[in-house]
Amino acid sequence: MKMNEKMSMMDKFVNYVMLDGKKSLAKKIMADTFEEIKAKGQKNPQAIFDKAIENIVPKIEVRPKRVWGSIYQVPQEVKPKRQLFLAAKWLIDAARSKKGAAFSKFLAIELIEAANETGTAFKKKIEVYKMAEANKAFARFANKR
Repeated sequence: MKMNEKMSMMDKFVNYVMLDGKKSLAKKIMADTFEEIKAKGQKNPQAIFDKAIENIVPKIEVRPKRVWGSIYQVPQEVKPKRQLFLAAKWLIDAARSKKGAAFSKFLAIELIEAANETGTAFKKKIEVYKMAEANKAFARFANKR
């Protein structure tokens, strides 16, 4: 991946972390998260971040499709922009669901776990893949554009 793509991916992630338009706070949270990753013994937090996103990005998902009055869960490929959105959403939701410490600590833990292919966000990806596998019989209903 090129440097510009990495920076835009990081900027996008900061935007997903942001609440109520407070970008400076979101950037501080990301800086604290990277410091926490360093404190946990990882040498390169950017590499951990990239690896975590790479491991969580889904290639396929299920979307509801109405056919003759029935609604089927149809497996479809995920577009690149939505891949990053879903990966970021799963990571952030997993970190926000935990209580008792700073969000940046939980986000750091979730990023490290995702880089090691464990954790809540990675389990969510596996769950989506299992759902797509279970509903692959309905792939014929996918839009062929």
